[in-house]
Amino acid sequence: MKLKVYLSGEIHSDWREEIMSGAADLDVAFSAPVTDHSASDDCGVTIMGPEENKFWHDHKGAKLNAIRTRKGIEDADVVVVRFGDKYKQWNAAFDAGYAAALGKSLIVLHGPDHQHALKEVDSAALAVAEQPSQVVDILRYVLS
Repeated sequence: MKLKVYLSGEIHSDWREEIMSGAADLDVAFSAPVTDHSASDDCGVTIMGPEENKFWHDHKGAKLNAIRTRKGIEDADVVVVRFGDKYKQWNAAFDAGYAAALGKSLIVLHGPDHQHALKEVDSAALAVAEQPSQVVDILRYVLS
């Protein structure tokens, strides 16, 4: 059985690479959002033209990014959402909620400091992990 896994959330660390390299021997196809922060933020104005108002600048980018995000989540068998320590990732919470609403198998990845803040997100997940290696172990278990 091949699993399609969408890796959503925090973009300021190498957690995706850790999971992908750890699962290199598994029958898994990974997908993810655009992780180049400026490319993601500016895609709307780069493609469709500049905006004077920052709201509309962000609005254009969010809509274009949603095309990729929705497709990735909808096509996935498993959605992994990582919450990092550096920023509040509202988009990650949104992705987790969207995946849960679609009935996707959801794995949430965050440190112990986020347990209380993410209790509702955690309760929608089928697994809550603290380390990328645990996600690899979960994928390995599911496939064996």
